[in-house]
Amino acid sequence: MRCQEILDDLVNTCQRILGGSLTGIYLHGSLAMGCFNPHKSDIDVIVIVEDSIADEQKLSLLENIAELDARAPAKGLEISFVNKKYCDPFIYPTPFEMHFSCMHRQRALENPREFISQMKGEDRDLAAHFTIIKEYGVKLSGKEIPEVFGAVPADCYLDSLWHDIKNAAADILDQPVYNILNLCRISAYLREGTILSKERGGEWGLENLEKKYRSLILQALQCYRSDRGMQAEEEAGKQFAETLLKEIESRIKKQLTN
Repeated sequence: MRCQEILDDLVNTCQRILGGSLTGIYLHGSLAMGCFNPHKSDIDVIVIVEDSIADEQKLSLLENIAELDARAPAKGLEISFVNKKYCDPFIYPTPFEMHFSCMHRQRALENPREFISQMKGEDRDLAAHFTIIKEYGVKLSGKEIPEVFGAVPADCYLDSLWHDIKNAAADILDQPVYNILNLCRISAYLREGTILSKERGGEWGLENLEKKYRSLILQALQCYRSDRGMQAEEEAGKQFAETLLKEIESRIKKQLTN
């Protein structure tokens, strides 16, 4: 399997470059949750380190990751490097050492030194990623997950979810599959406390959301599982997003005040 070969090479690369400062490497996202689609999914990895990563190490990592990314499925690799001290106790928004994804691929290749000088800061998404790791994550190398990742407080996780989805009404026509399935799985979490993949979230939505949205959710699921794109009908897509966003925001506020 090409993904496994890429992950094995990534582990070897991180071990060689980071040496004793490497805490562990952890898989999350669709590949860890059993719904990976090479046409639609990226390979999601978190690398935890004991110390700050030197610029020369970052350059070497970036060069090797770019080579692995070129061999990966269409959406490539998404990797964040995080210092262990921010994992337990969990710090939010979470500082990171370096991040790479298809969104940043061109910048990273054109001017790697400038990229590593700018690609550091804080990332709200890491609260959601760490929560997925604790629920579904796969250790690829290093310490066991409970030894590294502390509890993610509910208010941090909820803020991370809201930050990711708050613009869904505007974004749903450009990224219908992502937004429809994400809205479903966030609704599932807020109603039932279950942490689901996008695919399982869509299946939950078919059973639990209003029947008038069934065809829209089913279309998103079918596209997610295939190599087909999706074009949502504008009025239906926006109505779905606005309705679920209103419910999600209300439930988040209620949970935070309880």
